[in-house]
Order: sequence, then C-alpha cells, then structure tokens
Amino acid sequence: MTGRTSITVDGLSHLTAIPLATRIGPLVVSSVIAPFRPGSREHSPDAAGQIEQIFESAGRMLEAAGATWADVAKMNFWLADAADRPALEPVWLRYFPVEGSRPARHTHISKGAPFVTGDFLAYIIG
Repeated sequence: MTGRTSITVDGLSHLTAIPLATRIGPLVVSSVIAPFRPGSREHSPDAAGQIEQIFESAGRMLEAAGATWADVAKMNFWLADAADRPALEPVWLRYFPVEGSRPARHTHISKGAPFVTGDFLAYIIG
C-alpha cells in the first residue's frame, strides 16, 4: 500500500487543517463537501443549486485524486429539510445514469442546517 496523499483543488478549502480528500492507494475519501462556490464562502440560496455545486466540487476532487465518477462507491448527503430530497434525484441521475451501475447513497436530514453538504468514497479500479 502506498502512503497517504492529501487532495487539494484550487479555489476549494476548509478553514482548518483538514484536506478536501485523502487518497491511500486506490481508496479516495472526501471530507465534508460544502456547497460553496470556488474561491468564496458563498452558496446558492436553494438546495438544488447547492447540490449542483457539491457535485461540481466532488468532480474536481475526484479528478485531482486521479479518479472518475465511475470509481465512486458511495455518497452521503445531509439536507436541512426532507422536502429538499427531490432536488437531489435529477442531479444524481445525470451523474449516474446507468441503473445497474450506481454507487450506494445515504441521504440524511439535518434539521436546521444552514445548507446541504455531502461526501464521497471512491475506489480507483482503473
């Protein structure tokens, strides 16, 4: 097994000493992904826009780690309101259109959270 590598992406960062993601061998695990626009702490006012940004940021992290969407094994999402759950499905289906080849997913409800967050686990097979 190779050593651990912290994944960095221009314009994306945490405010503390936490990497965006970490790769150990073929395993890539993200930290929490906030819906912030690159280079800022601004985000869309609605869940649909926040979800779009989370996928955009996750894609940039995967690329920086040498992975693709095909390597994603699981994603988690934390929504402030269960009523926002339908906003996730069209984006999910756009990134994972093949019914027999989708990652696992868990959607949590964090009542009162200020915005949507997510994370992913990927295993690079190629």
